[in-house]
Formats: sequence, structure tokens, C-alpha cells
Amino acid sequence: MLSDEFLPELRVRRQALQRLLQREGVDGLWVSSNVNLYYLSGRVFSGHIYLPAEGELLFFVRRPVGLGGDGVHYVRKPEEAPALMTAAGVAMPRVLMLESDSVPYSEYMRYEKLFGRPEIRNGSAVLREARAVKTPREIAMIRRSGERHAEVYRTIPSLYRPGMTDLGLSIEIERQSRLHGSLGIFRIAGQSMEIFAGSVLAGDNADAPSPYDFAMGGGGLDRSIPVGADGTVLCEGMSVMVDVGGNFTGYMTDMTRVFSVGRLPDEAYRAHRVALDMQHEMAAMARPGTPAADIYNLCREMAVAAGLGEYFMGHRQQAGFVGHGVGIEINEAPVLAPRSRDVLAEGMVFAFEPKFVIPGTGAVGIENTFAVTDGGVEKLTICEEEIVSLG
Repeated sequence: MLSDEFLPELRVRRQALQRLLQREGVDGLWVSSNVNLYYLSGRVFSGHIYLPAEGELLFFVRRPVGLGGDGVHYVRKPEEAPALMTAAGVAMPRVLMLESDSVPYSEYMRYEKLFGRPEIRNGSAVLREARAVKTPREIAMIRRSGERHAEVYRTIPSLYRPGMTDLGLSIEIERQSRLHGSLGIFRIAGQSMEIFAGSVLAGDNADAPSPYDFAMGGGGLDRSIPVGADGTVLCEGMSVMVDVGGNFTGYMTDMTRVFSVGRLPDEAYRAHRVALDMQHEMAAMARPGTPAADIYNLCREMAVAAGLGEYFMGHRQQAGFVGHGVGIEINEAPVLAPRSRDVLAEGMVFAFEPKFVIPGTGAVGIENTFAVTDGGVEKLTICEEEIVSLG
């Protein structure tokens, strides 16, 4: 099931998570969601993982057939797991963590019963904390995703045709993403957070309020997915914000660039420059030990000082953050928001996205993915950051 090459990496992740389990005073963690199965095994499978506070992982697999390795057991249903655990010398947990933020109530009750009704605690926060600090291997995968992501963005000016709609441009960008190796799916943490590939927001559609906690909304094509491109024809004097996700390795990168159809009003270029200045100031202050809230507050102060506070992170509806963690999913920890309790640590990876919406023109600003190093941050998404004219 697990390649020999991946075993040392798995050991690092397992040990880090077990330290958190021991800190919380629990006996084990039962994992069933795709993202956390992938995190702990290096692949998605149908089944479950049991991680004891001490000892090795146990894998209970339904599908696919043919997986092997230490700790792998094939089962028809999870009720078979306790007997297999006992046979392996693993004690039944008295205090058990479940992914309570994502497990349906019926499954929650099922797991509680099969383990003999131990004390149940929410393991979602512990998994989120563990995944927030990436290993060098994970950062390397994000870096590779960022390189391909940037390659796609460099093709965007050549994809534009006069008379194009935002949807037409989005389709061409999505096609390039697939040609460059995108895996297609764009995983987002959080309830009811849905988007297809990402957003191409032209003109005032960037100012359309969204039900989702995104920096920019967009009306979308249908009320069933009310976000992103809405069929706007790209016209002279309109900004086009491209925020199409990058997933080329199983790990996400988040990047936004702004394009223009012809010349934009001077206010748009000034706001874009302020966003770039925010990025510069963030990079100067961000290092292990920096409170995430301090970064947001600095950006908010800069926006107000520039007379752009009413346009910062939206206009009709403003987002209450300026960045978020990136990894297997978008919106991991840390969150760069005014009430965030997160503190930057070496190995964290986050997207920083100071943006403005200028009514009548559209959105401007920047978004890049950064890794926190021992001495600062490393930018993982590198390509042109000024506003690029289409055509």
C-alpha cells in the first residue's frame, strides 16, 4: 500500500500527530475522510485508519483491491476493526477522537458503538493543527504545484480573443491547466464551500456578493453554484481577475493575477500598487512567532491610510481575512484575520491575498502562496505581478 520511499515521511506525520493525541490525553484517532486518509497514507482509499496515541497505524480497507503493507487489513465493514485491533495487540480506546466536523451523525453513532461507547472527542481540530505545519516533502510538492500553476498563468494573454466572455476565458485557462497536468479537483475546507476550478471575475461581477467566505464572489452561471464567471463580455476599461486554483501534485497552490482589457482608470492601478506594497510589508514581518492577526491589521491600516478602506477585500460585501492556509485543501490553518489566534510557525504554508474592488472597473490585487521558513517566508508562486493588458 505504501511505497518504501514514503514510509519515512509517514513516520514523521504519524509521530507529530501522536504527540498531539498524547497532549490531549486521548487513546486514539479514527480517520475516515478522503483528505485525512491521504494525509496519513499517501493515497485515497475506501476505508478507515486507526492511529493509536502510541504505536503503528492500522489501515482498514474496503476498496481498491490489491493494497498491501504493514498494518493493512481488508474489511467489509468497520465493525470488523475491533477484533483485528485486538489480534494486533492494540487496546480498545477509552477516549477516542473522531473527525466530528465532517463525519455524518449516523456514522458518528456507528463508530461510537463499535468501539464500545468510549468517551468521544472532536479530532478535527487536532488534524487541522497537525496539517498546518508541513514537512519538507509537502512543501516540495506545493512548490512543484506552484511552478506549474505559474506556467499556466503565463499563457493567459495568448488565450484572449476580442469579444470573449469571462466564461470563455475561464474555459481556456482550465484547458491549459489540464494540459499542464492539473488533477482537476480543487479541495476546499469548510462547510458548503464549493467552486469549480476557480474564478475569473470581470468588471462589476467581482462586486457580486457570494454566500461563500471567499475574498471575491461573482454571480456565477446558476443559483446552484453562485460564484465566479457569469458570462460577462470582456470590454474596454474592465479588469479581469484570474483566481484559478492549482492542484498538480495533490497539494494546492492559490494564486491570483489581474489583467486588463485596454487601459484601466488610474485608481485601479493605484489600488493594485497598494496591494503589492502590502505583500512587501507582509514578507518583511512574517516569520515564526508572528501573530496572523497582526498581518491582517497591518493590511487594513494600509488600505485605510491610502483612502481605499471601503474597497478592501470587497466593496458591496467585504471578506474578513487577507489570507489562509494552503495544503491538501484551501482554507487550512493559519487564517490571517483580525480575530485569528493562529501564530506563524516554520513549515506553515499560506496564501496571502490583499485585493480591492473598484466599482465600475472590477477587482485588482494579488495572491501568492508562501511557505514560512526559519527566517521569513518563501514565495512559491512566481510570475508577473503587475496588471497585464490583454490583447
